[in-house]
Amino acid sequence: MAKISVIVASAGKADRFGGAEKKTLAKIDGRPVFLRSIEHFINRADVCQTILAVAPEDMGEIKSRYAPNLGFMGVTIVEGGATRVDTVATSLDVVVEEAEYVAVHDAARPCVTEQWITAVFADAVKTGASILAAPLFGTIKRVAESGVIDATLPREALFEAQTPQVFRKDLLVGCYGRRGEFTEEITDDAQLVELCGHPVSVVKTDATNLKITVKGDLALANAIIKARPVAKRPKLGAFEEAQW
Repeated sequence: MAKISVIVASAGKADRFGGAEKKTLAKIDGRPVFLRSIEHFINRADVCQTILAVAPEDMGEIKSRYAPNLGFMGVTIVEGGATRVDTVATSLDVVVEEAEYVAVHDAARPCVTEQWITAVFADAVKTGASILAAPLFGTIKRVAESGVIDATLPREALFEAQTPQVFRKDLLVGCYGRRGEFTEEITDDAQLVELCGHPVSVVKTDATNLKITVKGDLALANAIIKARPVAKRPKLGAFEEAQW
C-alpha cells in the first residue's frame, strides 16, 4: 500500500467569505470546516501524515483552541504563506520521508467522500498525478469588464478542478523547485505539474464536492453532509466536542 502525506491548505485570506471569521473556522453543525475536512484523512491506513497549513494571523487561535486535539489526532500544524504555492512549498518541507505520494486538499472542501478519495489516491499511484474534477453542465459565458457577455464558450470537455490533488512526492517536489521558471499565476498544484510537462489525470466527481467560498455555502455544505449516509466519526481527542 502506497503511503500518502496529506496537506490540508487553510491559509487563504477568504476575502469573498466576508466578516471577521475565516471560512475554515466557521462551523457546520457545531464543528469547524477545517476539522470536517481533516476527518476524511486521519484514520485512513494509506495516510501516513496529515499537515494543516494555516495563515500566520490564525496560528495563535489554532494553537490555543485546537492544538491539543489536533496533536492527539497526529496532525502537524505549519504556517502557510502569502499564496497557495507558498503554503504548499512550506508544507512540503515537513513531509515525512516514508511518504511516497503527497495529496493537497482544500480545508474549505468538507464534502469530499471516502470513495472519491480512494479513487483519486489509486489513480495517482497508476499515473503519478491525479485530481478530482467535476464536468461543467451549464452554459458558460465569458463576460467583459463592462458586464456584457462577449462569448458563449463550448462546455464539452470542460471540468472544474477540485481536491484532493495527488502526486508522486518526487514529482511534486521537483515541480515546486522549478516554480520560479513560470510567469503564469499558479492557482492549483495540477497547473504547476502540467507546466512542468507531466500529464495529470482526472477522476470524475460532481458539484457536491463544493469549496466553501461565501457564507451561503455553509448551509449548502451542511445539507450535502446531512443527506449522505452517516459514517462513524473518528475519535476527536481528550476534550468534549464543545471545544471545537
